[in-house]
Amino acid sequence: MRIDLQILVKPCAGVLILIGVIFLQMDRPAAAEEAVPERKLTAQEIVERIQGHVGVPWKTETVDTFKAGDPGTRVTGIAVTMMATMDVLERAAASGKNLIITHEPTFYNHEDQGDTLPQKENDAVLEAKRAFIKEHGLVVWRFHDHWHLRKPDGIEAGMVKALGWEKYQNPENQYLFTLPETTVEKLAASVKKKLGTHTLRVVGDPGMKVTKVALSPGAAGMSREITALERNDVEVLVLGETREWETVEYVDDAATQKKHKALIVTGHIPSEQAGMEECARWLKTFVTEVPVEFVRTEEPFWMPKE
Repeated sequence: MRIDLQILVKPCAGVLILIGVIFLQMDRPAAAEEAVPERKLTAQEIVERIQGHVGVPWKTETVDTFKAGDPGTRVTGIAVTMMATMDVLERAAASGKNLIITHEPTFYNHEDQGDTLPQKENDAVLEAKRAFIKEHGLVVWRFHDHWHLRKPDGIEAGMVKALGWEKYQNPENQYLFTLPETTVEKLAASVKKKLGTHTLRVVGDPGMKVTKVALSPGAAGMSREITALERNDVEVLVLGETREWETVEYVDDAATQKKHKALIVTGHIPSEQAGMEECARWLKTFVTEVPVEFVRTEEPFWMPKE
C-alpha cells in the first residue's frame, strides 16, 4: 500500500484555501506484467549437476546412465531410492516425483538389458513395468559406480552413519572397524535392529567374542569377501548378499575348524539402503529447484509366523 499526499488549491470567497488530501493506493506487484515462471530443470541438467559435484572423474564405461524415459523431461520432483522396484515407482509417481535416481538395476540385470530374459522384451513383468514408466512420464537414471567411487564411498558413508560406527572406523581403511568387545550374536542383533531388516542370517559361533569387523555393503563377490576374511584384523564380515556355495561355505568351514571367523548376511537392500538416503541428503545441498525425497525400498523377503 502507498500513501500519497496531494495539495489542492481551492478558491473560496476570494481566498485561496490549501487542502491536503490523502490518497491510499494499493501497490501492484513489482513488474507483475513482466514476471516469468521459473524454468524447471530437465533430467539431463540435473544429472550434469550431479556429475559436477560428485568429486570424481566421470567414466565413459559405466552403468550410471538413463534407463528409461526422456532425459529432456522437465523434472517436477526427484525420488532417490536403493532400487526402482514397481512399488517405488508407484509411490514416486503418486507423490509427483518424475525423476527416479536408483542405485541398483531397474530391469533385472546389471546392464538393464531386457534381452537377457527368456522372453526378452516380451516378458509380461518387464512389459508392464516399462508401460507404467511411460504412462506416468517417468525418467529413471542409475547412480551406482560414481557414488561408490566418491571419497568416502557414498554408500559406505551412509551405512556407517546408520550403524553408528563412525568413531570405530579405521582412518586408513573405511571398511574396517574396531568395536567394543561383543559376541557374534549380539553384534548381529544390533545390526538387525539398526538396519530394520527382519531376514538377517548369521554363519559362525554365536557366542564367539569379537571386536574386528569389516563392512562390505551390496554384493562384492567371493574374491573380495574371502580376501577380507583372510585378514588378521577381520573376525566378522558384514555384507549384503553372497552365494551360499562360495563365501557362506568358506565361513562355515572356518567355524568348524575353530577359526575366529563369522559372517553376517543382511540382505542386499538393507546393506546399502542408508547409503542412498545419504545420497538424497547430499543432492539437496545443490538441487533446490525441485523437491528431493528419499523413497525407501521395501525389503522383499519376509519370515513366516511360527
